[in-house]
Amino acid sequence: MEFGTFKMHIVLVEPEIPPNTGNVARLCAATRSTLHLIEPFGFKLDDAQLKRAGMDYWQHVEWHRWKNWTALAQSLPPAARVWFVESDGPTLYSDAKFSANDYIVFGRETAGLPKQLLEQNRERWLRIPMFNSNARSLNLSNCVALVLFEALRQNGFAGEMGTSNAQHPTSDIQ
Repeated sequence: MEFGTFKMHIVLVEPEIPPNTGNVARLCAATRSTLHLIEPFGFKLDDAQLKRAGMDYWQHVEWHRWKNWTALAQSLPPAARVWFVESDGPTLYSDAKFSANDYIVFGRETAGLPKQLLEQNRERWLRIPMFNSNARSLNLSNCVALVLFEALRQNGFAGEMGTSNAQHPTSDIQ
């Protein structure tokens, strides 16, 4: 699959912590994924921590700002597939079958995604496994990286910048 036809969409619903959003923006720049930010935000877009975490990558990010979930949902192409990542989901993120142009949705750091939205989309509700009941959650930007790179892996890392074997030799480690 050539890059021109492959793009992932990352959606942050009401993000609250500037460095998380900045890190996700940087991830989107590196993977040429589109970032969708849904208001209200827990910070101002000119926040120094947001800019610092995103470094100088913001100029390389295709991103969109939405007033609310409904505004984004109404703009989606008819065939869009939307995945919701939240604890207690019935499906492991690694069991999902991701395709080009999928939307992967993550909720607020403190509250996650609305339960009603998850229940209405149960067949696309994904979870990242947790192993310690004392750990409430993983960091948002880490979650985005895990799921996005699984989607990219499933699609053969379509669009990866060309590399030669001389630059990245095959390892003999077994």
